[in-house]
Amino acid sequence: MNLPRVNSRSLRLRSLSPALIAILLFLLTLPAHAQLTFSPNNLSFGKVLTGQSRTLQLAMTNTSSRSITITGDTNPSGFTVENISLPFTLGPGGTAHCSVMFAPSTVGQLVENIAFTTNGSGSPSLQVRGTGIGNWSVSLNPASLGFGNVPVGSSATLPVALTNTGSSSAVISQQYLQGSGFSFTGLSLPLVLGKGQSYTFNVTYSPQGAGSASGDIWLSNPGNPTLVLPLSATGTTAGALSVSPTTLSFGKVTDGTTETLNATLTATGASVTVSSASSNSSEFVFGGLALPFTIAAGQSVSFSVAFTPQTSGAASGSVSFTSNASGSAPAEGLTGTGVAPQTYSVTLSWNASNPPVTGYNVYRGNTNGGPYSKIYSLDPSTSYTDSTVSGNETYYYVTTAVNSSGEESAYSNQVQVAIP
Repeated sequence: MNLPRVNSRSLRLRSLSPALIAILLFLLTLPAHAQLTFSPNNLSFGKVLTGQSRTLQLAMTNTSSRSITITGDTNPSGFTVENISLPFTLGPGGTAHCSVMFAPSTVGQLVENIAFTTNGSGSPSLQVRGTGIGNWSVSLNPASLGFGNVPVGSSATLPVALTNTGSSSAVISQQYLQGSGFSFTGLSLPLVLGKGQSYTFNVTYSPQGAGSASGDIWLSNPGNPTLVLPLSATGTTAGALSVSPTTLSFGKVTDGTTETLNATLTATGASVTVSSASSNSSEFVFGGLALPFTIAAGQSVSFSVAFTPQTSGAASGSVSFTSNASGSAPAEGLTGTGVAPQTYSVTLSWNASNPPVTGYNVYRGNTNGGPYSKIYSLDPSTSYTDSTVSGNETYYYVTTAVNSSGEESAYSNQVQVAIP
C-alpha cells in the first residue's frame, strides 16, 4: 500500500481516516533494525601448532533499540565458538562475552567467517584467521596444567619445563597470559635455549572465588608458532578449623616435671591443611602430629601439649595454628601452675627390747604384708626418720632387734603410712 505523504502545510492529521492514522502511528513507532556488532571486529590467531589450540575473547553488543536473540552459529573447520549457550537474548545495548578457539588439524592458513543466526534479518558474521604449523623445536612439559581443587584464600604452584629439541638455539621473545587467578614466575624474556637445553618456570593459581577456572599461557617469537599451555583449576570454599577444648588446664605441676594433655582439631566444610603450630611460651610444647598435615572435611585429629613449669607460680600461653582455613586462626588456650618439689619423710619410733640388744633393723615394703627391704641397720636408737619417700604412695614398715650374738628377732607389728 502506498501511503500519502504527510505535509502539515497541505494536510492536517485530523483530515485522515482513522485507518490511515493507525497505520501511520504503527510505522512511526517501529524500532530501528537490530544491529549486532563484535569487538574486536575480527580475530587473528597467528601461528598455532597442529594438535594445540589458542583461544581469544570476543564481545557481542546489541547496538539497536530492541532485543536480539542469537539462535545459532556456524563453526568453520578449525574454529569453535565457546562459553555461550544458544539461544541467547541480548537486550537493547546489552553485551555478551564468549570465546573463540582455533585448533588447527592441518598445516596452512585458514581464513573463515563465523556467521551468527538471529531473529532479525541477515546473519552477522565475524572474520577469523589463523595458520596451522607442523612443528617447532621448543616443547612444553607438561603440555597442560591442572591444579585440581584449590581452596579460596590459598594458592597452588606447579612447575613447567621448556625444552629445545632442535639442532640450534631457539628464542622465546613473547608471552601472554589469560585467565583469572593464574600467574607465573621465573620466566624472563627474551629466553634463549641452546640445543637440548631446558628451562623451568612456575605457574601459580590463587582462586578469586569458588568455581572452575581456565586460562592459557602463550609463548612464541615472530618467526615461529605459538606454544599454548592450557590451564585449569577449581576454586573451592575454604574449610573452617576449630579446636576443642578451647582451653587446656594442667592444674598444679611440680617444677621441672612434665604433664601432657590432649586436644582435638576439627575441619568442617572442606579439607584443611595445617602448615605450622607454634606456642608463645617455652613451658608449653605442641606435639603428637607431624607438620604439615591435612584434615579431611568432617574429620578430627588429636594433638598433645606438654607443660613443664620452670618456676613456681601460675603460667599461661597458647598454641596457634597456621592453615588454609577461612576466618581467623584458632588457638588453644593453656593454663597451669608450677609448684616447688615437695619433700616427705616418715618418722618411726618403737619401745626398746628387754633384755637390751645391740641395735635395730628397719624394713620397708610397698605391699601390705611384705615383702620388705632393709633400709636401716643396727642402730641402738629406738627411732628412725625415712626421708626417701614420695608423694601419693603408701609404705609398710617393720623392725627387728639384733642381740650381741648377731641373732635377729622376728618382724615387729607392721605400720602402714600413706603419703599424700
